[in-house]
Amino acid sequence: MPPRKKPPPRAWQRMLSGRRLDLLNPSPLDIELEDIAHGLARVARWNGQTTGGHAFSVAQHSVLVERIASELRVKLPDRWRLAALLHDAPEYVVGDMITPFKAAIGLDYRELEDRLLGAVYMRFGLPGILPNNITALIKRADKMAAFLEATQLAGFSDSEARRFFIVPRGIPERALREMSRIKPLAPPQAQEIFVARFQSLGGE
Repeated sequence: MPPRKKPPPRAWQRMLSGRRLDLLNPSPLDIELEDIAHGLARVARWNGQTTGGHAFSVAQHSVLVERIASELRVKLPDRWRLAALLHDAPEYVVGDMITPFKAAIGLDYRELEDRLLGAVYMRFGLPGILPNNITALIKRADKMAAFLEATQLAGFSDSEARRFFIVPRGIPERALREMSRIKPLAPPQAQEIFVARFQSLGGE
């Protein structure tokens, strides 16, 4: 008898919704908001190295990035605000790896993350690849959010954070004051604000 071939390793993850998402070939049809919100609310930014009674979740970070992007470009259409809110959605599957670790892993990880993000965007009516100017805006807002988180929660001094992130500028003073009072929330609360913001932007 010829040796029996080993089945390929499992490349899908079962979600609480019952969906099975293939990580190597993700389908928009297997992506649900409830899974994204549930997962992101339980993934810790900064590998959990933050102050507070709860971890600062990717769900909260995503809401912050969308707020900053909206303040930087006041007339930004809701669909691009939604893209900003979902910019870290792949982390509901792969977790939040800190930037130095992503660099050490190399391009394979980034390609996997990009495929997942493209599937998420298409699931919610957005192009799989965003226009360059929108991608640039989201990245800028992301680095501004990281500056606020780093200095308020992750133990960075102001001067150290300036070396790696972007100081928030071009944002109205009142809005900046509001965003500068970051309080890590319990997962159910973080999940709730993420879903609420998604719905307010017309997400379905």
